[in-house]
Amino acid sequence: MSSECPGKTSWPELVGTKGYYAASVIESQNPRVKAVVILDGSPVTADFRCDRVWVRVNKEVEGIVVQTPSVG
Repeated sequence: MSSECPGKTSWPELVGTKGYYAASVIESQNPRVKAVVILDGSPVTADFRCDRVWVRVNKEVEGIVVQTPSVG
């Protein structure tokens, strides 16, 4: 699905980094997206969007990215 979206669509290199750092890197590498930091396991909408990246972290404050962020 993500291949239909323009720009970079996946950031496996950010797993293990801090969530808000990852969000800033994502938005700088693909200005068409908004990176949203959320707790891993939080409910999210099921719609696919080329302008959104969920950044899943293990805890709220200074959380570490636990899953590859990708467009969707």
